Amino acid sequence: MAIPVDSYTASAKIIDGTAIAKSIRDEVAQRINTLKSTYPRFQPQLIIVQAGARPDSSVYVRMKIKAAQEVGILYRHITLPTEATVDEIVDVVKKLNRDDTVSGIIVQLPLGDHIGPNEERTITEAISPEKDVDGFHAYNIGHLSSRAALPLFTPCTPTGVLRLLESTGVSISGANAVILGRSDIVGSPVAAMLRSKDATTTQCHSKTRNLPEIVKNADILVSAIGKPEYVHGSWLKQGAVVIDVGTNYIPDPTKKSGQRLVGDVDFASASSVASHITPVPGGVGPMTVAQLMFNTLKSAERLWEEARSRKVKPLKLRLQEKVPSDIEIAMEQTPKPILHLAQEVGLLPDELESYGKYKAKVELSVLERLNHRKNGKYVVISGITPTPLGEGKSTTTIGLSQAIAAHLGRPAFACVRQPSQGPTFGIKGGAAGGGYSQVIPMDEFNLHLTGDIHAVTAANNLLAAALDARMFHEATQSDKALYGRLVPAKKGKREFAPLMFKRLQKLGIDKTDPNDLTPGEIQRFARLDVDPQTITWSRVIDTNDRFLRKITIGQGDAEKGHQREAGFDIAVASECMAVLALTTSLQDMRERLGAMVVATSKSGDAITADDLGVGGALAVLLKDAIKPNLMQTLEGTPVFVHAGPFANIAHGNSSILADRVALKLVGSEEGDSPDHVGYVLTEGGFGADMGMEKFCNIKCRVSGLTPDAVVIVSTTRALKMHGGGPEVTPGKPLADTYTKEDLVILKEGTKNLVRHIQNSKKFGLKVVVAVNRFASDTPAELELIREQALIGGADAAVVSNHWAEGGAGARELAEALVTACEGESKFKFLYDLNLPIEEKITIISKEIYGAEGIELSDLAKQQIETYTRQGYSGLPICMAKTQYSFSHDPKLKNAPTGFVIPIRSVRLSAGAGFLYPLLGDMQTMPGLGTRPGFWEVGLDPETGRVVGLF
Repeated sequence: MAIPVDSYTASAKIIDGTAIAKSIRDEVAQRINTLKSTYPRFQPQLIIVQAGARPDSSVYVRMKIKAAQEVGILYRHITLPTEATVDEIVDVVKKLNRDDTVSGIIVQLPLGDHIGPNEERTITEAISPEKDVDGFHAYNIGHLSSRAALPLFTPCTPTGVLRLLESTGVSISGANAVILGRSDIVGSPVAAMLRSKDATTTQCHSKTRNLPEIVKNADILVSAIGKPEYVHGSWLKQGAVVIDVGTNYIPDPTKKSGQRLVGDVDFASASSVASHITPVPGGVGPMTVAQLMFNTLKSAERLWEEARSRKVKPLKLRLQEKVPSDIEIAMEQTPKPILHLAQEVGLLPDELESYGKYKAKVELSVLERLNHRKNGKYVVISGITPTPLGEGKSTTTIGLSQAIAAHLGRPAFACVRQPSQGPTFGIKGGAAGGGYSQVIPMDEFNLHLTGDIHAVTAANNLLAAALDARMFHEATQSDKALYGRLVPAKKGKREFAPLMFKRLQKLGIDKTDPNDLTPGEIQRFARLDVDPQTITWSRVIDTNDRFLRKITIGQGDAEKGHQREAGFDIAVASECMAVLALTTSLQDMRERLGAMVVATSKSGDAITADDLGVGGALAVLLKDAIKPNLMQTLEGTPVFVHAGPFANIAHGNSSILADRVALKLVGSEEGDSPDHVGYVLTEGGFGADMGMEKFCNIKCRVSGLTPDAVVIVSTTRALKMHGGGPEVTPGKPLADTYTKEDLVILKEGTKNLVRHIQNSKKFGLKVVVAVNRFASDTPAELELIREQALIGGADAAVVSNHWAEGGAGARELAEALVTACEGESKFKFLYDLNLPIEEKITIISKEIYGAEGIELSDLAKQQIETYTRQGYSGLPICMAKTQYSFSHDPKLKNAPTGFVIPIRSVRLSAGAGFLYPLLGDMQTMPGLGTRPGFWEVGLDPETGRVVGLF
């Protein structure tokens, strides 16, 4: 209960600032220990920046450091020269702002004589308001002065003054308070804080007249004018509370130093009139440092919670009953600035490279910064065996991520592949999702994005050019001339290029001086001796161009006699793209690119990019492409778009690095509750027998990541097609089977779904079936799929309407996934890498496809023997086959059995790190149809917007 000021008649009670400050420090220490017991990584840190070595400043710094040590706050004392400029000090402060381990920043004042009041303000305002534990920033001072706002921090000395006042039990509300002094550090903040406590305040200064008369009316007096013993007891009202902030030294021959510390108030005369009074020393002084410790803890707690909250503010959808085209929906939504989204998901400004307003690359350094976090839940989105009717796998990935992040309020990332220009302008169209579950801006997503595919194209074709050039030069020069040009003399001295030592080591030549090689060693070093019949490296272009599938090169006049048959693949079929998707670091990418095998020598040795001397240059071309691309969904939730390996001949998954970064961004700290864990949804291409199987057996082996669940996407129409429904022809109306209820055909088709469920269970994964709803689906059909999925072993089966309703339509699916992911993963691989190549191929064929066995061609047997001899037998298997069937034959729908898989050849992707058997005739360069999608694509001449994409 507050005590009225005028009830006091006895001599003043001493307000013991030392004791109260100790209680504050004890409270800070206890709170730090309590938080650390739950969250071991919680650690407040105070940084003190001092320019010069003024003795008084150094004393204050030592006091702050001592207090920090007592309470368990880490500290760092950064010392700068006295003559440090404003810009130099500001640069230091800005670096500390960006350091997420720093809780509070203090620039010890005063600074050098060359820094005036304006420059001093520039420095204090360079400190982030969130780390301004001194409370001097204009943001905090401004909010302190406003009744409608609260500052993040109040200045330490004024707060100490208020704590001392409150300790007396005297009522502040309604009291007359006089403040002597108007400095920004004490006087003005104290006046504002007393006003906020409903005191009637009078602020006095050096120009104030009749000061004693004004002070005489004060129930509360706060003096901060820097004049020793200026205020006498005769000025005071009987029973007033006196807070003396002054620190003044006066001569005192009795002291060893020759001086003693006194306040602004004459203590002897004032203490006989006042009800309560602070001594000097032992009053306000200790409170300032204690409050600094409290502010530093407060900052650490706030920053800790912000770093862990990662709350994404969703964008609202304007749903229409008749769903417009994908491009219309995408263009209607205004995305968040990518910098805002990055901040929401916990990325720092230095970790972002913006590419326009709505997309950015993310630096890999974030992995090191967040290395302490436990990964979030890891889910692969797959589907039933594809049909021309489509299953909506990308749409489900986006809709489900919107549901988790925007509707369940859990951290969530979608990780998807970057689409090739080939299908975008061909028949399939873009890959941004559909309806109200899309990645935006959709046109930027489907076109150049940040140029990663162009970088892959450049790297691939540089290697192709290097190979043909080397063959040309070897065919037209003697050993001596060839060696002389490979290792030329520069200023009379010959030296091997750094990469050449790798080839020398491969050849078993341990010499370092180019002049020491024997003629035989020169020949072995200089001549790769490529067997043209064994070249496996094609040029690439990101356009469906059927006439480049097989070409003749070397028809120029200068290359006559060196022609050979070659060809082009689509850019995303390049092994460079597979390397980009499977790499784990910049160094790992460099090694993988150099290890890519392009041909075999006539003596049977593998010829790599590093043998051609081009591995380093390939890494340079891809040094920016290695960084994941950050985008967003229609509801403003985060998406990583990165890499786009072909799902037929490569593993068909987005990058390991995107998944790793996302898993850390949605991850949890030690001590977090289970509901704090986030989700990463990464998409595997085509059906679960393709993208999901390769995700598990290839991608997860390389990444070391452990998936928790698989979502298998299905539709009534696609399952009816597997159940024996009529063939579908693009451009022609669908048969009634697909638009009207047919439970018989549908039930037969669910066998395809059930096999995918059973296959997923072989990897120890939880299985959630998403039934992607269409308007023509009947309740009975949807329920039949759910029933058969659960009978087939699914952990959950949910009908989802995210295409028409966005994340809200996938909420039930999201809740089912969260439930399924509870507990630890029981993931396991399908086969041991040490098994022979043929046996690994057989295991996949039998266990995943349902085949009776495999049949190797003579060429495949020869290739397996060669790869085994060359040391590549321990690689995982990446089956290259049609996506339209469990088998090698696209005509075999549903869940066929009794077939034998013919393996016509086996190829090597040494850099990506897998062997890929070819089942049937796989096309690596699509062609354009009679009526490609580009007919619809154009620009609105008035707005410049893209139209016609789908």
